[in-house]
Amino acid sequence: MTHPRHEVEVSDRLVRTLLAAQHRDLADLPLVRAAQGWDNVTFRLGPELAVRLPARAAAAPLVAHEQRWLSVLAPLVPVPVPVPVRVGRPGAGYRWPWSVVPWLAGRPADALTPADRDAWAEELAAALAALHQPAPADAPANPFRGVPLAARDAAVRPRLAAHPLRDALLRAWRDGLAAPAWDRPPVWLHGDPHPANLLDEHGHLAGILDFGDVTAGDPASDLGAVWAMFTPSGRARFWDAYAAASPCGSPQLAALAVRARAWAAALVPTYTAHPEQHPGLAAAGGHALRELTAGPRTAAPR
Repeated sequence: MTHPRHEVEVSDRLVRTLLAAQHRDLADLPLVRAAQGWDNVTFRLGPELAVRLPARAAAAPLVAHEQRWLSVLAPLVPVPVPVPVRVGRPGAGYRWPWSVVPWLAGRPADALTPADRDAWAEELAAALAALHQPAPADAPANPFRGVPLAARDAAVRPRLAAHPLRDALLRAWRDGLAAPAWDRPPVWLHGDPHPANLLDEHGHLAGILDFGDVTAGDPASDLGAVWAMFTPSGRARFWDAYAAASPCGSPQLAALAVRARAWAAALVPTYTAHPEQHPGLAAAGGHALRELTAGPRTAAPR
């Protein structure tokens, strides 16, 4: 089934043709379609590699960002990330750059329950804290992630107001707008660390995928995903571990958590937008919604 956001069909035949023209030594390896996201299609290539191709024009610059920056970010992160090993060019009627990356072992964490994901709450906290280091001035810009909440208000508020549980979502969003803004240098951000972009293996965090939204700014936009990720107990352990690893003091962390909760509310409509194509992510969005509706308004680390 073609994803409603895709602009082109990315077929096995197309991938074979591109590999034969540009990376002939890989062209005869077994090829299996493995994943189809909003932006990209991923094929497993042999036992150790994957081919990742954008399926719409808006995703093409994101692949280029991964090709430019993942080799820089990988040493910061204490779990595997898919650093491109080969770069693909447009060809055979296909218009965009594409990548050959390592195949990372594990299963997508959106296939797990929040209670199962709790097992590696501290590991995710350590990975994100390690990534959230000051970024250079030429880090990729992203108008949708890492920016001040006020910059997203015109787009997010009507979306939340249209939701059946708008009161809880709008309350979390307004609380974040009222919290002190990030006043430190921009830090590296994954951009989209939701459960479908994380890998689990034997109860441990085994990898972080899809750095297409990589950018720099306020880490609250990365941390908003923890409401979709964990139970209240796991989320508390996450915050404790992140606080221990972060250079931010208690006042900054308290404001960071309130802004993160606002990002969690903003992400609910996105996570639940295509339940037929992304049932695991939609379930994670539903979990975040229940947590935001039932949980306390304050979310500061202990």
